[in-house]
Amino acid sequence: MSNVQQVDSFDTSRAEEFADANCPEDVMADAAQKLKVCGHPVRLKLLCMISQHAEPCVSELWVCLNQPQPVVSQHLAILKDRGIVQSEVKGNRRIYSIVDPFIDRLVSSIRKKVDEVEMEDTAVEA
Repeated sequence: MSNVQQVDSFDTSRAEEFADANCPEDVMADAAQKLKVCGHPVRLKLLCMISQHAEPCVSELWVCLNQPQPVVSQHLAILKDRGIVQSEVKGNRRIYSIVDPFIDRLVSSIRKKVDEVEMEDTAVEA
């Protein structure tokens, strides 16, 4: 006997609920593109670092990531071109910040979850 259950009838009233869901295609396409851009591990870590530290500059970011400066600059340029981050020159420092609200909330959620996991791990070790 198979573990797959066969559906004999289709509940059309439920289909209408799904059709009415607030997931417009243009919004979903935009979100998918942003997630794709931010999904690269170096870019995601950059976003977490930018979110966590007040006014991080590019030299601090590449040193913390242990990546060559051109690699980090290239990833930052991609994020900037997509409107996810912006940079501002302050003196001799180029400061980065997250300007896309969707990505800012996403990164905040990720950081919150990481903090929770770290607290749980610390409690287990104690």
